[in-house]
Amino acid sequence: MDRNLALELVRVTEAAALACGRWVGKGNKHAADEAATNAMRRTLDSVGIDGTVVIGEGEMDEAPMLFIGEKVGNGHAPEVDIAVDPLEGTSICAKGTNGSIATIALAPRGGFLHAPDMYMEKIAVGPSARGAIDIDAPPAENLKRVAAVKSCYVEDLTVVILDRPRHEKMIAEIRKAGARIHLIPDGDVAPAVAAAVEGSGVDLLLGIGGAPEGVLAAAALKCMGGDMQARLVFMTQEERDRGRAMGIDDFDRVYNCEEMARGDVFFAATGVTNGDLLRGVRYFSGGAVTHSIVMRSKSRTIRFIEGRHQFDFKPVY
Repeated sequence: MDRNLALELVRVTEAAALACGRWVGKGNKHAADEAATNAMRRTLDSVGIDGTVVIGEGEMDEAPMLFIGEKVGNGHAPEVDIAVDPLEGTSICAKGTNGSIATIALAPRGGFLHAPDMYMEKIAVGPSARGAIDIDAPPAENLKRVAAVKSCYVEDLTVVILDRPRHEKMIAEIRKAGARIHLIPDGDVAPAVAAAVEGSGVDLLLGIGGAPEGVLAAAALKCMGGDMQARLVFMTQEERDRGRAMGIDDFDRVYNCEEMARGDVFFAATGVTNGDLLRGVRYFSGGAVTHSIVMRSKSRTIRFIEGRHQFDFKPVY
């Protein structure tokens, strides 16, 4: 695939971030998500791909655009699968707190795990801890392994976990082991990616979050040489039936990055609010500044991009 697709994807996430950035702190997560989705969908029309959304805003009857199965791009080759989250952390954006991003990933046709919109158990680390994690091991054991390969103490590690009642036992075990914890209210893609960025202050992501977000994180970690293990969590028979309809027949299977994101993968994200990984959108008279990350698995090139946008010359915004 054309390496210039990486920069095209940044245009897509920038558009989404700029659109929903106007809604930061205004308490309306639905309006923020709608703004991001509209801008992302509109910008995707100009990208030179024959794309199909496989991770998106829901089924066709649930989402007016960027729904699973929707065709995007200008219809020209290459044929690709698209995973999107126009606004990861809708509540974060609405409250104006840290960590919301606009994100997209691209893979060759059939490259992404078609994850149902359900829960997924995850553990993610950066390149320095690749091969050291085991999703079936207790948290304390994983912390010891990661600390050993990073040549540090367990007490030096910072673990990001979604602040949910289901994680109370895990949190207690991690605190007992001595590691530091950063509890987040929403949005676990950015912390998973941050775990693979040297100096981000994040060493591991642990816990149960959304499966679609897990695929997006896997795409990024593959590009960065990080490591991730994940397992779908089926809560109801309906979820099992939906998973089976999407081709999942082993409900206890543990997936790694390569199994969730195969082939030549691209990933891009733009900050909406400030976070460990990216700075949020900053507006000035007549324009705005964005901060993005973009990467490709084939080259392992990772770029951080600061964009300055002049709205008089970008009427789409």
